[in-house]
Amino acid sequence: MKLTWRTELAQWVLLMVMFALAAVTWSHAPERIPSHWNVHGEIDGWSGRFMGLLFLPLVAMGLYLLLAFIPRLDPGRANYERFGGVYAILRTTIMLLLFTIYAVTHAVIRGATVDMNLVLGLAVGAMFVVFGNLLGKVRPNWFVGVRTPWTLSSKLSWTKTHRLAGWMFLGCGLLVLVGTLVHPKWAAWFIIATVVPTAIAPIVYSYFAWRADPDKLSPAGTQPASE
Repeated sequence: MKLTWRTELAQWVLLMVMFALAAVTWSHAPERIPSHWNVHGEIDGWSGRFMGLLFLPLVAMGLYLLLAFIPRLDPGRANYERFGGVYAILRTTIMLLLFTIYAVTHAVIRGATVDMNLVLGLAVGAMFVVFGNLLGKVRPNWFVGVRTPWTLSSKLSWTKTHRLAGWMFLGCGLLVLVGTLVHPKWAAWFIIATVVPTAIAPIVYSYFAWRADPDKLSPAGTQPASE
């Protein structure tokens, strides 16, 4: 899979803004910087300047490099060409979530009052809506999507499982969005209550879809690519 400025520009901008914010804020940042919020949206963790200002940008940079490099390690890496645009959107969405959390930290440093439950609930809900719309377009591979022994050994299981996962992630995201708007203080609980079954159900379903597949043909992209 080739990386181009069209697929990477948004992520580059987000990363540059994060590091720029760290540089601009460094000299006048307080000694204690908020680094963790509890389920009630209250700050319950503090860090020094390095951890508070640079940790998240460095994590975002590391994650960006990892996700960009992962296709090169995939035995079926040639298949990424079939969903390269989808993969780029998925990666950008993850970067946007990290950027949002980092932006909240800087807003708090500058004295703003931020409802973290509201921000996080809306951000996570939106991320799951995006994932739900794209999961059905992810082609078989070893790193992205619902990878179980059954989806990787049955084309039918891969297709049906990702179709189900897409609808579940979409529904999960909408529930979190609506729930957060109605009761922002419960946002963390909405996320926990919907994400857990949404993550587990497709894994279980993939086994039954595999059992129902009379052919059990390995989907394209799950075997080593020819050099």
